[in-house]
Amino acid sequence: MKKLLMMLVPVFFLFFSTNVHAQQPQPSDYAKFGRIATAVMKEDYPGQPLKDYQYQGRQKIDEKRLADYFEFTVQENNQEKTVIVKVIHDLANEKTLNIAVEEKK
Repeated sequence: MKKLLMMLVPVFFLFFSTNVHAQQPQPSDYAKFGRIATAVMKEDYPGQPLKDYQYQGRQKIDEKRLADYFEFTVQENNQEKTVIVKVIHDLANEKTLNIAVEEKK
């Protein structure tokens, strides 16, 4: 019994520590900017299927502005492309200030 317990403790610790680190907190308002990024992608790649979407995080630009990053996988001309959409918004009123779309090479 003691051997079994000694074998399970490291497994439990490994499982618990990976789950704690995998669930990083996300800003509560990132979904709003994700919808904006998705709308921009649909305009820039009309009729092309968006295969994947992932929130990449937030960066503070200065005291008044934040940038949220979203990574999309889109299929265009039978090729998959990775596209990063950066949405810059005002911290005080959450108004969108700038949107940048960049294809990763």
